[in-house]
Amino acid sequence: MEWLTGWWIDILDIVIVTFIFYKLFQLIRGTRAAQMFLGLIIIIATSFIADWLRLDALNWIISSLKTVWVVAFVIVFQPELRRVLAQLGQSRFARYFVRAEHLAVLDEVTRAARELSLRKIGALIVIAREASLRNYIETGTRVNARVTYELIMTIFTPQTPLHDGACIVVREEIVAAGCILPLSENPMLPGSLGMRHRAAAGLTEETDAVVVIVSEETGSVSVAVRGNLRRKLDPDALRQTLEEILAPVEEP
Repeated sequence: MEWLTGWWIDILDIVIVTFIFYKLFQLIRGTRAAQMFLGLIIIIATSFIADWLRLDALNWIISSLKTVWVVAFVIVFQPELRRVLAQLGQSRFARYFVRAEHLAVLDEVTRAARELSLRKIGALIVIAREASLRNYIETGTRVNARVTYELIMTIFTPQTPLHDGACIVVREEIVAAGCILPLSENPMLPGSLGMRHRAAAGLTEETDAVVVIVSEETGSVSVAVRGNLRRKLDPDALRQTLEEILAPVEEP
């Protein structure tokens, strides 16, 4: 029994650590942090070698810097750590606890869409789901602020720098505004649709995001999902549609 509890626990420990490092490297691959990450691995490997070869002086220096390593790791990899925590927060188990906050976001979006519609102010509000929208977020300006009616109205106020693009919502935050979305090339879309509707359809063809569109010409509100458009929604229908798509009732 001692052999089993000892050997298998060591194997499990190695597998877990390897998986964590692999997932972290996946998140930062292609960024400047990747080189820092590889440097960190080299330092950790050096620490093991120093301990194994009993290089006391080198081992003492490395051990003395362990606290500094932790602080440096958190500072250097802060964006990546936030992304990991965000992904954990999107799990099915975590969604049960954040349901109230999620529904509050829908209230703010619905209220803003209603007011924008009354004023005939064009808008594109992207609500992220599982697929990463990183490429599209990087085309705009970072906001990283809680979703509120006031902020959405400010973003899409005509003649402001960010009004002529999409704002992207991830969980309870507007992460960016003034973002550029891909235009749909679907020939089945009505020719009367403008650029906003085609951009919304284009994004939802490539990702699982949901997009709320307010027409500048007519003030009508639509929702794009999976490349399809649900058009001319009143505030109640918009709220119900978003809740059905984004916050489905869990089966018992």
